[in-house]
Formats: sequence, structure tokens, C-alpha cells
Amino acid sequence: MLTSKISQKGQVTIPKEIRKTIGANAGDLIAYEIQDNLVVIRRVEPFDRSYHAALQSTLSEWTSEEDEKAFRDL
Repeated sequence: MLTSKISQKGQVTIPKEIRKTIGANAGDLIAYEIQDNLVVIRRVEPFDRSYHAALQSTLSEWTSEEDEKAFRDL
């Protein structure tokens, strides 16, 4: 079991073995998820702005009135 101590500011150092396992480096974002009485941490994948911009240009092909009717109840 790995442990770390909470500072007076509520900060903790994530042990090196855990950082290595989840691929976390300095400056990365970490997400915390509570599952029952456990906390799961994971590295947040960086947002690829150019990919999402390219993807957005393809979304208009699904916005016809026929598409709206077909998918309205999903």
C-alpha cells in the first residue's frame, strides 16, 4: 500500500509509482471519482482543440428536419 500525507493546504503528493502507472506528469490534470467509499484518480486526456474543430464541421450533416424526427425520442 502506498501512502502520502495531506498538507495544511489540503495538498498531497501522488506517489511516483501511481503517477507512472496512470501516465501523469507535472502540469497534467487529474480527475477524482468517488465510487462507494473509494476515490479513483485518473489522468485527464488533454483537450485537442484542432480535432474537435475538425469534427464540428462534420456534425451539420445530421441536422435536417428528418434527422430531428428520427432521433427525437432517443
